[in-house]
Amino acid sequence: MIAERLIRLIETHSDQLAKGLMEKFLNSEKMSDLRKVPLPELQQRVYEIYHNLSDWLETKTEGDIERWYTAVGARRATQGVSMSHLICALLLVKEHLWEFLHREALLDRPLEVYQEIELLRLVDQFFDRAVYYAARGHEQVKKAMTA
Repeated sequence: MIAERLIRLIETHSDQLAKGLMEKFLNSEKMSDLRKVPLPELQQRVYEIYHNLSDWLETKTEGDIERWYTAVGARRATQGVSMSHLICALLLVKEHLWEFLHREALLDRPLEVYQEIELLRLVDQFFDRAVYYAARGHEQVKKAMTA
């Protein structure tokens, strides 16, 4: 398993991570459209990303990511969230995770450093795909609304 200790750390603190991220979402003008999303729904989605990170990185397929994030993008479009605010939010989820790992993960051995690098690569890859599919879902809804 990739960086098992780090994944466990993230999933164990998923509630704390989600709460901290929600504060950033709600206080940022770059993501002010997220205020249109019902708060419990937004909190649950953020929590699920962190709490289920190992599933997303290890067991979910490209098709799973495509289906989930296309639906997320489409839902946010119907809620009136602009694409730029949606993308900014997804990027902030990743950035908030890196900040947490930098603060909390003490790496002592070369193997742990290697595992962290591998985790960073996988998380980057996951979020790149999430952003792409969310944008695609958002575009599909906007296109259908103007047709």
